[in-house]
Amino acid sequence: MKGGLGTLRRPIRIVLQWQLVATVVLALAGGCLAGVDGALSAAFGGGISLAAGAVSALVAARGTAQSAGGVLLGALRAEAVKIALMAFLLWLVLTSYERVVPAALLGSFVVTVLIFTMAFFVREYD
Repeated sequence: MKGGLGTLRRPIRIVLQWQLVATVVLALAGGCLAGVDGALSAAFGGGISLAAGAVSALVAARGTAQSAGGVLLGALRAEAVKIALMAFLLWLVLTSYERVVPAALLGSFVVTVLIFTMAFFVREYD
C-alpha cells in the first residue's frame, strides 16, 4: 500500500517508536501521580504528538518534488499540517475532557514533540 507508515524512512519510524514508548512511560507516571485522569491526560498528550508527527511524515513522504524549491514547499506543507493537527487535537482534548490534568497533558506533549526532533540524529542505515 503506497503511503502507509511502512513507506516512511527509518529515522521517522524509529522516532515514532520512541514517542510511543515515551507516551506509555509518561502515562504510567501520570497514573501514579494523578490517578486515571493523569494517565489519560499524559496518554492524550503523547498521542497528539505521535498522531501529528505520523500524519506530517506521511504528507512529506507523498511529495514527488523535482527541485530544491519543491522539496522545501513539501516540507513546509508537512509542518503546517503537523502544527494545525496539534492545535486542533489539543483544543479538542482541553475542551471535551473535563477532568484533564493539564500538567500531564502538556508535559507528555512537550516531551514527545522534542523526541520527534531527534529524527535528525538517527542514521538512515545501520
